[in-house]
Amino acid sequence: MTAETTLNDQDIVRIAARIDRPVVLIGLMGAGKSTVGRRLAAMLGRDFIDADDAIEDAAQRKVSEIFEEFGEAYFRDGERRVIARLIEEKHGVIATGGGAFVDAETRALILDQAIAVWIDCDLETLVERTSRRNHRPLLRNGDPREILGKLMKERNPLYSQAPVRVLSEDGPHKDTARSIIEAIDQWM
Repeated sequence: MTAETTLNDQDIVRIAARIDRPVVLIGLMGAGKSTVGRRLAAMLGRDFIDADDAIEDAAQRKVSEIFEEFGEAYFRDGERRVIARLIEEKHGVIATGGGAFVDAETRALILDQAIAVWIDCDLETLVERTSRRNHRPLLRNGDPREILGKLMKERNPLYSQAPVRVLSEDGPHKDTARSIIEAIDQWM
């Protein structure tokens, strides 16, 4: 099966039945983890949860406010606890923030207890997608292209530890979701 061929509904049901733990989406901001994650969860017949939304619910404040008031180290510690809880609760598809997998303890947790899927994306697409809204704390103080390029260089070696990698390109989110299902099937 290639990305050009589409999985039929029976293929998706068969693959979904084999998935025995949460699918955790990792990658840089703008790669499409939340948007594709919702589509992926629907295709697999599972629930979807965005870790950043769960963090905001638990903390009763925005991620950007946590960063500003307490700093990144404090945020990453809370993020790890929330992701551990979401995995333990057996959510079907979990989208993480871009820096979650960079934390060694969070990365080990995800690799051990979930199926880590790296949604990779080229720099130009990331810059375009992240420019649509101004809610990303790491992009507020500088040139987004430069910051994202630096983050790619630092984080991609860590993201590459995920057993499943899919490229997110412009096009329907269902295509990326289908590519993820196919890649998980090949990995299993």
